[in-house]
Amino acid sequence: MKNSLSSWGLLIITSVFYAMPTLAELQNLPNRETSRPVTTDGIPHIQIDVKGDPKISSELLRRVSMIQGVELRDTIVGRSGSSGFWLSDDIKMVRPDSIIRGREFAHCHPDGSLHASLPPELAAKAVDAGWATPHPWASKKLGMEGFVMLYTPATEDEMEVVLQLVMESFRYITGRDATSTEI
Repeated sequence: MKNSLSSWGLLIITSVFYAMPTLAELQNLPNRETSRPVTTDGIPHIQIDVKGDPKISSELLRRVSMIQGVELRDTIVGRSGSSGFWLSDDIKMVRPDSIIRGREFAHCHPDGSLHASLPPELAAKAVDAGWATPHPWASKKLGMEGFVMLYTPATEDEMEVVLQLVMESFRYITGRDATSTEI
C-alpha cells in the first residue's frame, strides 16, 4: 500500500510539474487565445474595460506569494489597490535599474493585469504572442527595455503562463531561479 501511495504522489507531482511551462517553452510562447485588451498609451498605463476573474487573480497572487524571497505588499509604484511583488532584503538584485523603485520588481493591478520587467528578448516574444504590451517607459528609460504590462489572465491556463513570466521577471532582476515553497 505504501509503495502504491508513493507512486500516486510521484505521478501527481510529476503531472503538476510538467503541466507548467518551462523557460524553454516560454522562449516559444504559444499565442494567447483571448483578444488583446485596449490599453492607455500613457501613465497610468492600464487596460480599459477589463474585469478579471477574482478567483484566477487570487490564485495568481497566492502562487506568487509562495516564491521564496517574495512578499506581497501594497505597491509603491502602481495604482491604488495594486499588490506589489517585493524582494526580501537578503536577495541581491543584479538588475536594479530594471525596476522603478525600492525592491518592488512587479505589481498586479486590481483587474489582474501586471507590470513586470522581463529580459528584452522575452518581452518582445510576449508582445508578439499577445501576452503583453510594452510599457510607455520601455523605450524611454535605460534598463527598462523589457518593461511590459502582462494582460489579465482569462483562464487558468493563461494564469500558468503569466505566472511563469513573473518567475522569469524574478530571475531577470535577481539572477536566481524562482523556487516555490509549495509542492
